Amino acid sequence: MGVMVRFVRRVRVDGATVLNNAPLGVSTPRPGDRQTFLPRAAPTSRTRHFLSRELSWIEFDRRVLELARDGTLPVLDRVRFCGIASSNLDEFFAVRMAELEEQAAGGVGRRSPDGRRPTQTLAAARDAINILQHTQDIVWRDELRPALAAAGIRIVAPDDCRAGELRSLTKRFDREVLPLLTPIALGPTAAFPPVPSLAVNVGVDVADGDERRFVWISVPQDVPRFLEVGRRGVHVPVEDALVHFLPALIGGGHSPSHAIFRVTRDADLSLAGDADDLLEALETELRRRRFGDVVRLELATGTPPEIRELLTRELTIGADQVYETAAPLGLAALAELAALDRPELKRAPWKPVAAHQFPREGGSALLAQIRRRDLLAHHPYDAYDTSVERFAAASHDSKVAALKATVYRTGNPSRTVASLVEAADEGKQAVCLVELRARFDERRNIEWSRALERAGVHVAYGTPDLKVHAKLCMLVRRERGSLRRYVHIGSGNYHASNASAYEDLSLFTADEDIAADVADVFNAVTSQTSPTVFRKLLVAPWFLRDGLLHEIERVTQAAAIGEPARIRLKVNALVDPEITEALYAASGAGATVEAVTRGMCVLRPGVPGLSERITVRSVLGPFLEHSRILSFQAGDQASTWLGSADLMPRNLDRRIEVLAPVEDPRLRARIAGVLDALLADTRFAWTLGTDGSWSRVVAAPGEKATSAQELLMEQTLTRAKKRR
Repeated sequence: MGVMVRFVRRVRVDGATVLNNAPLGVSTPRPGDRQTFLPRAAPTSRTRHFLSRELSWIEFDRRVLELARDGTLPVLDRVRFCGIASSNLDEFFAVRMAELEEQAAGGVGRRSPDGRRPTQTLAAARDAINILQHTQDIVWRDELRPALAAAGIRIVAPDDCRAGELRSLTKRFDREVLPLLTPIALGPTAAFPPVPSLAVNVGVDVADGDERRFVWISVPQDVPRFLEVGRRGVHVPVEDALVHFLPALIGGGHSPSHAIFRVTRDADLSLAGDADDLLEALETELRRRRFGDVVRLELATGTPPEIRELLTRELTIGADQVYETAAPLGLAALAELAALDRPELKRAPWKPVAAHQFPREGGSALLAQIRRRDLLAHHPYDAYDTSVERFAAASHDSKVAALKATVYRTGNPSRTVASLVEAADEGKQAVCLVELRARFDERRNIEWSRALERAGVHVAYGTPDLKVHAKLCMLVRRERGSLRRYVHIGSGNYHASNASAYEDLSLFTADEDIAADVADVFNAVTSQTSPTVFRKLLVAPWFLRDGLLHEIERVTQAAAIGEPARIRLKVNALVDPEITEALYAASGAGATVEAVTRGMCVLRPGVPGLSERITVRSVLGPFLEHSRILSFQAGDQASTWLGSADLMPRNLDRRIEVLAPVEDPRLRARIAGVLDALLADTRFAWTLGTDGSWSRVVAAPGEKATSAQELLMEQTLTRAKKRR
């Protein structure tokens, strides 16, 4: 039988850690208050207990690249995975490597939980990246490019084009590319230009009589990366075309050497805690980011030494920040090829199902259904438009007085944003919490916020030191002389296109306590105050960490007295040291811990005397596993939580995050089925070893491999057929 757990807040009293068994948000106990002491993990050697989060990130990229090598997958799906691996690595350099470079340059000697100093982590990460890069070169050159050619998609240089194809290339280049190019000559009186981050560039050493000059040409990032020419499926990389047509750009000068290069800059944004205007401060920082420190220079293999030396000198970087590749630079652009209209070269697209519990009659009928019992949608298996978007559109109901929602990342167009605008047009209260600092979506969110304000929506941004990452939407409706609140709490952004590719969970409820808690989250942000109490939700940065620690300790106590004790987690990342130590303590007491982490994980499973009862696996696949599920079994008491928070210090301490309890036994059983499927996957799963290495799971001899995502698709279709 499930039971709700009262929040237990840890405090310090006379130098000891105690737990205050009080309702959520109650203040520190006074002397004489009754306190309950629970076992804490013994002091440990962190070097022995923790893996490197940076190396774990690179290992995640290796798993993605392994799917690009999987010959059982359609070729364009493999190409897509190769592009994702490059995109992930771009972000890793712009964020994590940039921070490590800064720490190393500043002489920071503080060790990370795995025992390494920044300089040591930096060196280890560079070694791992070089291996990863070499592997990707082989995947592209020896596997993907030949497989594409066999399927009629040829990636060739201009010199390999037939005469008709070269004429077609010339026309496309002259029409679509050449007008946007600006060659810039550099010399003693010309400062080196601000090379854009992640753009493809060509540098040319030009000889004109006795004079030599270096000419820089940057390819605009909105230009197609692969130019299709002719009728044989020939595609020419735009940088190769640019090199071929150099004489048209640099005049009659002779070009003894050239190089294709790409830089990655520090993408971190630093906002002052006392910024009066968050939007204005962010716009200033976005302008500065264009000139952030260079953390990586990518060069094509065989780059002339003189150009390599010039670039490293002018970009003010060291030799160890230069990475050479035999594949085209910036393979994230492979997304263009993966999007080609060749359905026979991709997996059959999944069409989300309109779940039967979500009425087709419209928003009012949906609210009536939620009023009767909580609803759960599992995307992309369950349709997004008939669940989340229909919920927001219920604001059209004449009895609805207010609509409030959060925006972290959203699509264009966005039905949720449209519902906010329409609510404001109808004279209803419309409130949107826009997180301006969603990394790499900052400019889009600035545009959304201004558009919403012009439409009459009240827009709030939070504070400079707290990102709003919670996924919340609330409707307030007049019913029988009073007001009732309906809420949606999810793990995914209000982004319809993402909902077709990201796996996420959505909970819809009219529970008065949960709805009141959601209202308090909105009020805390708009009023910039700290809440004093939450009834059922676990909300960061105020109470989420301690609430989870209490849940883990509850399981630990049950295990210690021989009762059933089990923890099951599904998160994107598990890197928080305190949570990890608590999981070790649970394992030591006899609890079973099963974690599914898509990306980073610092926990070492299977260490004798420490984590013998802990297993960790990663499940990838066609959909991006994105939901967060935390399940705790202590004796006959069970609790299940879902929401937006990963087990990372930033999510627990520096963001507004929400985990909601799933109280309906039927919904808990369905979520348990999702975890069961992931833990049984033998098609797209890897297991983590004690040494930090990941091993791909294979089906037993004679058994067919099982994909969790395919199983969940089948179950969704079966449910739909039963309801017809």
